[in-house]
Amino acid sequence: MAQQKSVLIVDDHPLFREGLKTIIERDKRFKVVAEAENGFKGLKMAKQHKPDLAIVDISLPDISGIELTRDIRNLLPDTRILIVSMHSKIDYIAEAFQAGATGYVVKESATEKLLKGLEAVLKGDYFLDSSVSHQVVENLMNLPVKEAKITNSEYSALTPREQEITRLLAEGLPTKNVAERLFISPKTVENHRANIMKKLNLHSTMELVRYAIKLGLVDVDMWKD
Repeated sequence: MAQQKSVLIVDDHPLFREGLKTIIERDKRFKVVAEAENGFKGLKMAKQHKPDLAIVDISLPDISGIELTRDIRNLLPDTRILIVSMHSKIDYIAEAFQAGATGYVVKESATEKLLKGLEAVLKGDYFLDSSVSHQVVENLMNLPVKEAKITNSEYSALTPREQEITRLLAEGLPTKNVAERLFISPKTVENHRANIMKKLNLHSTMELVRYAIKLGLVDVDMWKD
């Protein structure tokens, strides 16, 4: 049996933490190694246990879960972070991804989506709870892209392979699926993704999707599922 992946839970509600722990430990691939009720203790537990993954709530009594996410990622860049929050507004979601989270699940659907989210982010993929997808569609067009101007010339400057990967990533395909479709390694996809983001001056998956929609590279309707 493969070594269990360690998980840290940071949430100020004891009953909800216990519920998450119960769901997680039903799957023998995961083990909850620590819990914390606030950001200060969460960071302390992260330093102590160096978990493979941290589940973080946005609304904590001392600091924002967004700030905690940023701190954990700076301290432990290999730790993946999944946000589990009651907030489903696009600004919270965008901030979470920009801070370094790679997954976002709304609390009301955590029972159904938690394990799927854990699997995705631990593989290096991005995960967005489908229950908030319609809000992403409605607000994505108005989400500011920092210092990035949408021009066809920028897209034309990408190599043909980079353009292909841009479209596939913007369609929501996980890194593994992009790699399988193009018969290349996931690592190669990640390298291309880094080059694409740098060339287009984009900083998150949300911004990449918005860019692709602006240029008509992907169909907005695919985000309504």
